[in-house]
Parts: sequence; structure tokens; C-alpha cells
Amino acid sequence: MSLMVSEETRTAETRTAMSSTERGTAATRIQETTPGAGGTRAWAVRLVVLGIVLSALNLRPAITSLGALLEEVRDGLGMSGGVAGLLTSVPPLCFAVFGVAAPRLARRFGPAAVVCAGMAAITAGLLIRPYVGGTAGFLAASALALMGIAVSNVLMPVIVKRWFPDRVGSMTGLYSMALALGTSAAAAVTVPLTDALGGGWRSGLAVWAALAAAAVLPWLPLVRDRGTAAARQESPRGADRQHAPLRITRSRTAWALAVFFGLQATAAYITMGWMPQIFRDAGVPAGTAGVLLAVTMVMGVPLAFVIPRVATRLPHQGPIVLVLGACGLAGYAGLYLAPAAGAWAWALLLGVSNCAFPLALTMVGMRAHSGPGVAQLSAFAQSTGYLISIPGPLLVGVLYQHSGGWGLPLALMAALMVPQMVVGFLAGRDRTVEDETAR
Repeated sequence: MSLMVSEETRTAETRTAMSSTERGTAATRIQETTPGAGGTRAWAVRLVVLGIVLSALNLRPAITSLGALLEEVRDGLGMSGGVAGLLTSVPPLCFAVFGVAAPRLARRFGPAAVVCAGMAAITAGLLIRPYVGGTAGFLAASALALMGIAVSNVLMPVIVKRWFPDRVGSMTGLYSMALALGTSAAAAVTVPLTDALGGGWRSGLAVWAALAAAAVLPWLPLVRDRGTAAARQESPRGADRQHAPLRITRSRTAWALAVFFGLQATAAYITMGWMPQIFRDAGVPAGTAGVLLAVTMVMGVPLAFVIPRVATRLPHQGPIVLVLGACGLAGYAGLYLAPAAGAWAWALLLGVSNCAFPLALTMVGMRAHSGPGVAQLSAFAQSTGYLISIPGPLLVGVLYQHSGGWGLPLALMAALMVPQMVVGFLAGRDRTVEDETAR
């Protein structure tokens, strides 16, 4: 009898030891596969940081490099003014249409693999479009590059949330700063690069494919990482909610953030498209007007790093929204009252106001608990927002043409800033879309 009891005791101890070993092995596997955990290899984190920076640098040159050479492209392809106008409206449309697919693709292939494919699409589009021949081919290749930009736009906040959940502000700031740097660099350097390469607009546009190709490389070792373990760790309901998409349209915060994103994008596109003309009509030389636009864009480089870091330390981001909106209103008022006399001040103020973009990206990462939630919110806010932004620059052009001055267009810009401040304040409240959609 005592022998049987002894054997049962040893068996129970063996099972306990095995159970403990299995738990330890499972925990080790989770640590090894979960980004940010102690077992994560340092090289993987460095690759992700490098990938984020290089990807962000490539999210706007396809657009701003074309803007710098648009006249040469029109002449080279025999493009009509109407088609050229359509070409300038294609980016937000592609961002809205293709960005919707990003969460579904990320769930199936993993966010790193989708971003890698996005960078490859940008590379192919930039390399093909100058040489494909004809306006239709140029538009199709541009759409390919913009498709890659669209999915990467949506998934960058997801990558940041997943790999750096405790450093959302600093990493979003780094990403936003790199994006602003790529935007301004492509606008400033494309023409000199074109001249250095012999003056042909085709080589001036195609050269940016090299930067996009470099952005593919850091993601290649990570394409097999689909983040299933990480996704379970990010939310208290983990695996149950991982495969259950949110009813995102039921969230007031999601709608507020989408409208805020759309209105800030409207203001940014209007500024980039029309501010030099406002200064030129006021008597500012063309060269100086271009420099003023560059100053406005460069303001986004340092502030895009600072604002997200400040935003993540505040329980409510509404005050930052109000400060940025007030700068925008002051800049528009200055453009109306004394466009030439205070040109540098208005350019600086509008540059500060345009930093609502990195703030919006930061709030996307803060308004959802989990990686899948961030993916859905990012896709919804950006796709809806870019659709909202499409009419703004066109409407400004119509008002300018029919009124013969900048009074009505500037009144429209100032009027749009007011609802931007209101919805941005609402989006800045400390709540999440998961909590709102679960009610």
C-alpha cells in the first residue's frame, strides 16, 4: 500500500515538473516571438527602427518630386491641364481607396510583410512611371506607387504600437520627423538632381526609386513575423478579440479622429498647393514664395518629433489641438491683412499649424488598446479623412478663379479650421474605440 502511495506521489511530482517545464518553454517561446519582450533579439528591434525611418522617408517623395517637375512632365507627355489637375487629386483618392485594405492584409500576412510589399510597390511605380510611355501608363504607375504608400500609411502606427507600446510618442515622433524630412527634401532636391543627371525629367523622377528600394531591405527578415503572440499580449481579452474586427463606425472617437484627420489634410494640401500663389499675387518674388513654402514644410521636421512626445504625456490632447488651430487662424488672418509684409511670420505659423498631422497619428496609436484595433482605427481614420480632404484644394481654386482674389478662399480656410479644432478636441479625450464599440 505504501509502495502504491509512493509511486502516486512520484507520478504527481513528475507531472508537476513537466507542467512547470512546459509553462516555462511556452513562456520562452512567447518572449522570443513577442516584440519588445526581454527575449527579443536586439538586431530585430534595430531593423524595425531602421525600417520605420526609411519607410517614412518614402511616403511623400512620389508626390512632391512630381510637383517639382510637373510642368516638364506635362510638356513631355502632352498632358492637358485637366489631366494634370486630376493627377494632383489622385494621391488622397488612392490613400482613401487602398488604405481600407491594409488591416485585412495585415491580419493575413502580418504588418511587416505588407509594409515590405508596399515599399516594393513604391519602388516599382517610381522606376516604371517615367519610362512607361503615355499619360495612361504614367497614371497607372503612379497609382501603383500610391497604393504602396497608402497601405504603409495605415500600418506605420500599427508597427509602432506593436513593437514599441511604451514609446508610442517618441517613435511616432521619429516616424513623423522622417516623413516631413522626406517630403521637404524631395521638393527641394528634385530639380537640382535632375540638372545634375543631365536635365531629363525622367531620370529626375526615377532616381527616387533607389531610396524606396533601400526601404525594402530592413523588412525582409521580418516578413514571416505575423505577430500572433504579440497580438494576444496587447489586450486583456487577447485571442478572443484578435479575430473579431471592431464595429468601428459605432465609435464617436473614431469619427472625430477621422474628421480631424480629413480637415488637417485639407489644410495641408491647400497650403502646399496654393500658398506660393498667394504670396506671388501679393507681390512677393516667385523664388521667395518657393522658399516660404519650404520654410512651412521644414517646420514639420523638429515639431513632428516634439509634439507626439508631449501628446503621450497628457491625459487629453485637446489643448495641443487648440494651440495648433490658433496658429492656423492667425496665419490665415495674416495672409489676408498683410500677406507680403509679414510673409515669414505667416509661413512659420502655418508650418506650426500643419503639425496637426503627427498629432493625429499619435492619437491613432493612443485611442486603441490592441494592434488590430490600431489597424482598424488607422484605416478608418485615414481612408475617411483623405476622402474628406479631396474637395478642399479644388474648391479653393474655384473660389479664387470666380472671385478674382484671396478673400473668399482665405475665409474658407479659416472657417474649416474651427470644426477641425472642435473634432480634434473631442478625439483627444482619454478613451479607446474598443471601449466605445463594446457598449
